[in-house]
Amino acid sequence: MQDASKKLAGRFVVIDGPDGAGKSTQTALLAEYLRADGVEVQLVRDPGGTAIGDRIRQILLDRAHDEMDVACELMLYMASRAQLAAEIIRPAITAGQCVLSDRYISSTVAYQGAGGVDPDTVLTAGKIAVGPTWPDLTVILDLPSDTGLARAGRPAAHDRMEAKGLEFHQRVRKIFLEQARQRPDTFTVVSAAGSIEDVQTRLRQAVETWANGL
Repeated sequence: MQDASKKLAGRFVVIDGPDGAGKSTQTALLAEYLRADGVEVQLVRDPGGTAIGDRIRQILLDRAHDEMDVACELMLYMASRAQLAAEIIRPAITAGQCVLSDRYISSTVAYQGAGGVDPDTVLTAGKIAVGPTWPDLTVILDLPSDTGLARAGRPAAHDRMEAKGLEFHQRVRKIFLEQARQRPDTFTVVSAAGSIEDVQTRLRQAVETWANGL
């Protein structure tokens, strides 16, 4: 990428998508690639990424909390995210770093939306939680739901969100793709099918295409 360090300085990029799409692996590999190209990268995960956020993450993903109401989920995700934006993301952007996040508000729109919360309600809560700290680019790693759940491993190993079943995850995928369709200026979709190397190549190309248009 030509002048990558200049183009991505102070930018906020989110890698998101359904369970099993390989977001954590692909985000980490992209961070390594950009750092090798001279970009100063701050890598974060959502929910979590701070001491407070990591404790909230444990609550959210613990299968002992299967009875958790979807509104409670929404508020906990936003609480974790508010701390992440204030403590890590905004200072990194101000310092001229490129922030790469494994998930962000687009996930809450998809997952809690699939649980019955109106997406506009999620976005309103997001504005309260993070203020102006919204991604410049969100990349959706897309994968059929049955394939993603198979990648996530045996059902007994699934966290609370992964364990919600195929129909729920099909709704999640649909909402992710709808977000990208509605906001093509800040979203792009990359196929998560194939090998890790193939997906990483497509992800790099998507980010480079977007950055070169800045």
